[in-house]
Amino acid sequence: MPFGGLQQWIEAERARPPAPTRAWHWTLGFGLAVLAFGAWLTQIFPQTGHDIAPGYGAPVLAFEFAAGQADLEAIFGTETDPQQVARLAAMRTGNERDYLYMLLYAAFLGSGCFALWRELRLRALLAATLLPLAAALCDAYENWLLFDIQAAFTAGDYSPAMATLPYPVAAKFGLLALTNVVIGVAATQFGRWWALFGTLAILAAIPTAMAIITPAAFAWMLIPSAAGGWLLLLALALAGSWRAVARGQPLTG
Repeated sequence: MPFGGLQQWIEAERARPPAPTRAWHWTLGFGLAVLAFGAWLTQIFPQTGHDIAPGYGAPVLAFEFAAGQADLEAIFGTETDPQQVARLAAMRTGNERDYLYMLLYAAFLGSGCFALWRELRLRALLAATLLPLAAALCDAYENWLLFDIQAAFTAGDYSPAMATLPYPVAAKFGLLALTNVVIGVAATQFGRWWALFGTLAILAAIPTAMAIITPAAFAWMLIPSAAGGWLLLLALALAGSWRAVARGQPLTG
């Protein structure tokens, strides 16, 4: 679609009468898939590290923020550690299957931002549909670096990819936090209770910056930080889908 045609379509959508949108159904479906697949994927990754700082939480987060060989040994253990091979295998398997998780969360958040745009007609919400896609691309690049780093560590070598790793990691979590802020701000437009939950989702995004700056102390906060906006979006999708089916009305009423 040429740019002029796209602009006309956007303006036509903004001018249409309020109506329920099927995008909430897609958002709800993808959201439930994210919950189910995410819970399963968490069990694939290694559950414990050799000697990681408690502030990292899960070993996979410690791996994403690894800055040197000492960090890798703290995650996987040394050659004399009988659990090293199992941890390496579990981490690789988890990161391989993580690519499907990237597609699911990008679809969930992207369709959610699109549904919010259909409800509120704010151009910023339409633009925000690109944020989770960009986050997923950063995530994919991060995984590619992690595979290289793990292969080098297994062979007893150092991977130059470790110097690049902090950039896609910070970009991924930053984009996901920004997406949650957008969701929270949009939720404040639907009424008093939604405004309360939207404000909480916005505040929940703050620890992301703390985790990026000092991961050894605050990386564990990344998961609950992201969960704030994701659960809010899932609740919005459930409410929007119910109003569309039961009452034939948009969430905005």
